Amino acid sequence: MKKIGIYSSLLLLTACVNERAASYAYDGADVSTRGSRNELYKDMESLGREATEKKIIYTTSITLVAQRPDTASVKIGEIAKRMGGYVQTSGTSICTIRVPEEKRKEAEKEIELLGKVEGKSTSGEDVSTEYADYAIRLENAQKARQRYLDLLAKAENVEAALKVEKELERLNETIELLKGQMQRIDHLAQFSTITVYIKEKKKPGVLGYIGVGLFKAVKWLFIRN
Repeated sequence: MKKIGIYSSLLLLTACVNERAASYAYDGADVSTRGSRNELYKDMESLGREATEKKIIYTTSITLVAQRPDTASVKIGEIAKRMGGYVQTSGTSICTIRVPEEKRKEAEKEIELLGKVEGKSTSGEDVSTEYADYAIRLENAQKARQRYLDLLAKAENVEAALKVEKELERLNETIELLKGQMQRIDHLAQFSTITVYIKEKKKPGVLGYIGVGLFKAVKWLFIRN
């Protein structure tokens, strides 16, 4: 009778967890956040949880014209390290760094001094809901794992133990994926991304310098302060 009770509990728990796990699909880079917002907020209320902290990922893009792109790239990397950040990619035409969000504007100002700014844009992505979703799914998965551990302790034969261990293995994988996604969001919210597109400043040739000189001379004749 006890054996039947364990199997019944296992089947019910597996069905319940599988229903939630259907939305844990992993595509190799991200965990799906399928499910309506209503379901998300309902889960949050049932767990007594509120998303109290905003998670915003800031990204800045700067187009810079510099006389020596290689030197500018090196200096951008130095700025990142001095601000407590790091270099993600480095090259003479493009350089991507990550700096603490509180240092982002300061880093941008120093980068802009390395040449002439042709363009600049900053965007912020609010991922607070996504982060809260991961947190709820993680807590549910951890609770389910604990219930399976309790069942494993009561298993009376190898067959029952193997079934429970299989579910535990799947849950452990889901838990690690959810933790990884939360850590990724935490990192990207803490370290803003600055991508600098570097162009080399064109130098005029011999005839170009003559043309510039003539232009300045004509301008001096007609326009005086």
